[in-house]
Amino acid sequence: MKIFQLNASYKPAYIYGGPTMSVSKLSEEISKQGNPIEVVTTSANGPGELEVELGKSVLVDGVKVTYYPRITKDHTHFSPQLLSALARKLKLSKVSNESPVVHVHAWWNLVSMFSSWIARWKNIPVILSPRGTLSGYSFTNRNSGLKDYLHRFLGKGLLEYSYFHVTSEKEKRDIERLVKPKGVFVIPNFVRIPELTPHPSPSDSSEQVLLKEREKTTPHPDPSDQSEQVLLKEREKNTLRLLFISRVEEKKGLELLFESLKEFKANWTLDIAGSGEEVYVSKLKSFTEELGISGGINWLGHVNNEQKFDVMADHDVMVLPSFDENFANVVIECLSVGTSVLLTRNVGLADYVEAKELGWVCERTKDDLLSQLFKISSSREKIEEIRANAPLIIRKDFNEEKLVKQYIAMYEEVLRQSK
Repeated sequence: MKIFQLNASYKPAYIYGGPTMSVSKLSEEISKQGNPIEVVTTSANGPGELEVELGKSVLVDGVKVTYYPRITKDHTHFSPQLLSALARKLKLSKVSNESPVVHVHAWWNLVSMFSSWIARWKNIPVILSPRGTLSGYSFTNRNSGLKDYLHRFLGKGLLEYSYFHVTSEKEKRDIERLVKPKGVFVIPNFVRIPELTPHPSPSDSSEQVLLKEREKTTPHPDPSDQSEQVLLKEREKNTLRLLFISRVEEKKGLELLFESLKEFKANWTLDIAGSGEEVYVSKLKSFTEELGISGGINWLGHVNNEQKFDVMADHDVMVLPSFDENFANVVIECLSVGTSVLLTRNVGLADYVEAKELGWVCERTKDDLLSQLFKISSSREKIEEIRANAPLIIRKDFNEEKLVKQYIAMYEEVLRQSK
């Protein structure tokens, strides 16, 4: 068996967020098991290009990767060199009796669609991981007319030729409303999480630990200052520290969160960690000023992989009010360090969070989101219970050894059915 991973981008193109992380982690874990695997991708890095050697295979964290130049710099990622090289690689793999399988990630770009067409032309099985690009929201959000045209005259036949890998039951339901593939496999994403470290008990939260450490090193205040210090500490203790950490774009639903916070009569702060298009971010900042809530919001900008887990752990609740998410790696990342989550039901992991009681889920309406915020503000015990229990639950349910076996079994089953 030879696995070809096809994605329009690959690390270090972290600008594309979760999908880049998931595809690279999947590739690395499969490679560790000794399975022949090769990543075929472009040098895409947002509006620019990665500074990598083009057209030559290189090892990236143990995985064979070949980057090719793209002609179009937008989300179409047109790369004739990649498509030509893929056709040669697949032909050579078949001649060598390697039993190739092509795993395509995301849709609505010319790397994915034409790579699927080449594999079908050569009678090689295709697995497609849509990565949220085939939901109802995706169809109607941008370039809906072009997407409908491509779907009817090219995409639908390719999709029905493919097997699907999805990461949640929500995503499976979305797919089955759109197309009838050869088969659907539900397997969660690989998510990079930090090493587990001892965590304070619910009665001794991280905030309390920090206060105790400060007391050891800070001179005792004058009696006249004590009352003010006590008031400040009580205010900090009773402030709900909210976090949004993701790419800042319309799909994430920040406007709804801002409207809810305007009516949220409690002590709160919101840190927004993530980057987005400058015009849209400016529009959001102006909106918070119009609502009169800008003073409680801190715009952190992009947070790198080394910093993000510390940022996550320093908050009470991560809020993701999205219109649509097939999975949302950030949910697992936050829970892995004990930070609870508030999600709209449109997030793929909402069912999991509810079943495991690791946070709160609401409808994507202002009234329901506001209702959940009030519920959370009076649930400090639940926040600390999740802080203590979530890290172990996540490491059990998203165990890498268990997941990689499921992925390899999927590839083997697709090859078996394709004979």
